[in-house]
Amino acid sequence: MGSVVLEEYELLGDPKYRAYVTAIDKALKSFDNTSEWADLISALGKLNKVISSHLKYQVVPRRLTISKRLAQCMHPALPSGVHLKALESYDLILRAVGPQRLGQELFLYGAGLFPLLAHAAMNVRPALLSLYETHFLPLGERLRPGLMGSSSASCRVWKRVRTTTKAVEKSYFYGSLWKCVLCNPGIRQAAINFIVSHYNRRLSMEDQLYVIGTDIDCMVGIHLQYYCPV
Repeated sequence: MGSVVLEEYELLGDPKYRAYVTAIDKALKSFDNTSEWADLISALGKLNKVISSHLKYQVVPRRLTISKRLAQCMHPALPSGVHLKALESYDLILRAVGPQRLGQELFLYGAGLFPLLAHAAMNVRPALLSLYETHFLPLGERLRPGLMGSSSASCRVWKRVRTTTKAVEKSYFYGSLWKCVLCNPGIRQAAINFIVSHYNRRLSMEDQLYVIGTDIDCMVGIHLQYYCPV
């Protein structure tokens, strides 16, 4: 993050970038006056217009505030129209920052995007999955901090899960999956089905130790919690 801050400081010497900062501040103020979901869509539209006009700048001004606003727009109680408009914002931002910087700022944008899949409406999921595929999966191992569980079992979702498994290393992926199962009972069945379907009975356990993950105590804890209740 240090290099990003330094680059932003240097950009402040550019009058056009300073105008970009001012425009972002003005767009963000629109969120302060929202009282219903239609206002949020309008505010997001203003933000998108500013960002789309400055895509040449990889350093997005006020990105922490922007990420908080976008995460708020991902709230499950909001209608799909707000989610879709916010996804447009994410897409513009991620196109601007590029994969290298996204790897450094994953925590900013992942906080709003990764939890959405569990409660996304059917008309939102295609756009969300496309965003995952376009911007996040190419990160490879840099995606590790953002690994999340999902209760959805659609073919496209699990295809992306398999791709993620290869990208971040199998043992790390399964370790994260076991932790998700332990902390989120709602995804237990889908996750267990996924693990069982990818366990090759023709191979020895020694050849598939990655299924245990990175923390055997976590897997044992799940077994005790769900299959040996007190």
